[in-house]
Amino acid sequence: MLSQLGMIREGGMMESGIFEKLTVLGDGAKYDVSCSSSGHARLNVGRIGSAACAGICHSWTADGRCISLLKVLLSNDCVYDCKYCINRRSSDSVRRTFEPKELADLTIEFYRRNYIEGLFLSSAVFVSPDHTAERMYECLWLLREVHGFAGYVHAKIVPGVSAELLTQIGLVADRLSVNIELPSSESLSLLAPQKKPDAIFTPMTQITRTQIEQKTLKSAGNMRRLKPAGYGGDDDWLSGLPRNVDGGAAATGGVRGMPEEAAGATDTTDAALAAEIEDAADVPAFRGDARKTGGHIVSENRRKTYKEKFAPAGQTTQMIIGASSESDRQIIKMSEALYRRFTMKRVYFSAYVPVADSPALPPLLTPPPLKREHRLYQADWLLRFYGFSADEILTEDAPDLDYDLDPKVVWALRHIEVFPIEVNTATEAELLRIPGVGNISVQRIMRQRRVQKVRYEDLKKMGVVLKRARYFLTCDGHYYGGREQGPEKLRALFALEEQSAHTIETLHGVQTSSGAALSSASLDALSGATLEAMPGASCGTGHKSAALPPVKRLDASAIRRELGGGEKAQLSLFETSLG
Repeated sequence: MLSQLGMIREGGMMESGIFEKLTVLGDGAKYDVSCSSSGHARLNVGRIGSAACAGICHSWTADGRCISLLKVLLSNDCVYDCKYCINRRSSDSVRRTFEPKELADLTIEFYRRNYIEGLFLSSAVFVSPDHTAERMYECLWLLREVHGFAGYVHAKIVPGVSAELLTQIGLVADRLSVNIELPSSESLSLLAPQKKPDAIFTPMTQITRTQIEQKTLKSAGNMRRLKPAGYGGDDDWLSGLPRNVDGGAAATGGVRGMPEEAAGATDTTDAALAAEIEDAADVPAFRGDARKTGGHIVSENRRKTYKEKFAPAGQTTQMIIGASSESDRQIIKMSEALYRRFTMKRVYFSAYVPVADSPALPPLLTPPPLKREHRLYQADWLLRFYGFSADEILTEDAPDLDYDLDPKVVWALRHIEVFPIEVNTATEAELLRIPGVGNISVQRIMRQRRVQKVRYEDLKKMGVVLKRARYFLTCDGHYYGGREQGPEKLRALFALEEQSAHTIETLHGVQTSSGAALSSASLDALSGATLEAMPGASCGTGHKSAALPPVKRLDASAIRRELGGGEKAQLSLFETSLG
């Protein structure tokens, strides 16, 4: 994107001031990860652009396309002094602020040049939350009404914003998000004392209530359909929030406290949306000036046949991981509470990148906890799609995830007594507990069972990962996992496979100075010292690689044969079959 911006600037199509703002504010937005595929299709009534369900913001669609989104801050001139933030008031960062019209014009020009298909708009709090929200709304209103842009828009809501402004922004955005920032109120008061829990949870509650009123509230994944028996309630931080909307209907929550009409609500179809004959919101004060200067691209008749829905793609939030001392169990329990109390579409985790020197934060040279972030996302997936509860994934005795193994595998090994599961008689919830079996595979198994029995040979065609699943299932009464394996041996097998796969990925990802990927043959020709000096290679890689044969695929059956030989045999096998 920056190379394209440079070409535009050299060609005289962008003023130097706007280019500088975009460079600074685009870079400042990179720490916010709460944007991804929208899952929402906005009805296009004669406008330009589209918000396709396929995905936004550098997401890979089912047909292999990468869809881009302009991710930018409206301003980085913040009045808050959050210790973990690069844009905090005490930071000596360069400060820039877009005018709403500047950013709206820039977005539509990028869209017309096919650089982007949507906008992710966030901002630091400049002047006040309401002042910031007014400027964001003005920018989005110009995009929708003046430029006629119907593409995807994700707007970040500033904590403390007024209810009226939140409603207006929700009517011009597809998705809203309010960052919870940290997993506990103690961490929030320590690292971001100017942000209060009430200021964060009040807009979340309003978004949920409005979606209930419009009957557009949808839960994340399978959370309503697969109700975990082990769900233990809301997090203490959320316990004081109101549960009921006016009239007695529950405002927030998933399984607990959610009204039946909200639990069964589905997105209104495009045809129904087009049939509604009234405008969604009052005309803002600056709307008349826009008509005088540029008019509307969308005709009045076409506009009046379409009623904007409030945040039809739902709401998300983000937590920073690694800046504070909470355990993984606290983080996952907070995520579960957010899903069930506010029906979030997604809770994002952002590994903390040290940008400030503070005794309350990790040292500046601390690497971001990327592996922890990855395992938390896997645990989050179990909450949303596999019917797990936070108390099942992590316990008080084991409050942190095993970063060497998938959380689903760890749960299965901890509850080995429930396996193997017979695929021809198990329920959907039971099938989802089998490692290597996903939602799509389960649906295929259930469909085939209506017609005939599922054979072991069919499972691979259905997408089941047999190298993992065969130890936890039976098919038509037959077990295909070889001789009986205990949890410790299975754990060693899975850990060895993941470690070997990671080593292969590291070695094959090493780049030569010219940028070309190294092959197995070229790796063998390099000296140990050269290998250790390469990016991504750790100390000792050169000594191991120089003494090994060419990298080859790991022979899983050989690993299983050697498992009976103890730890020494396992280590010997790993060192002689790298890859």
